[in-house]
Amino acid sequence: MREETDRNAIIGSVHALFSGKGLTLSAAESCTGGLVCHYLTVLPGASIFFRGGLVTYSNETKIWLLGISPALIERHGVVSEETVRVMAEKARDLVQTDYSVATTGNLGPGTLEGKERGLVYLAVSGRGATFSKRVVLTGNRAENREEAALLALRFLLATAESG
Repeated sequence: MREETDRNAIIGSVHALFSGKGLTLSAAESCTGGLVCHYLTVLPGASIFFRGGLVTYSNETKIWLLGISPALIERHGVVSEETVRVMAEKARDLVQTDYSVATTGNLGPGTLEGKERGLVYLAVSGRGATFSKRVVLTGNRAENREEAALLALRFLLATAESG
């Protein structure tokens, strides 16, 4: 019950902040598979600020839809700070929003690109700057997905509130 209360509080805070300030928002997701977008649209009134999101789960869709350079992916991998930053920036530009939030990572159960299970990168792009964050989650795949989505929303809140 506490987790649900925390989740609802985070979602409500994003709605209040973006609606209250007249800001627009987009998302680019990989490891969270659309869960961030789901949370953003679970409450009525999301259409006031949320313009849309892209679930770019494969390398090909990151390249094709977001225009991420294959060389960047080859050099740093999809599970990287460099990739998540570009994901956020490209989504913000494509959807033409004030802010964008992005997620990429390896939720498990095995390693990906030789990177540890639970490694997730988050990014928020807006107001002329992009911020990123590295986290390592320790739950199972479902728990990691949920935690990554909520951490992305918390990071978005902290960044947008200070901007």
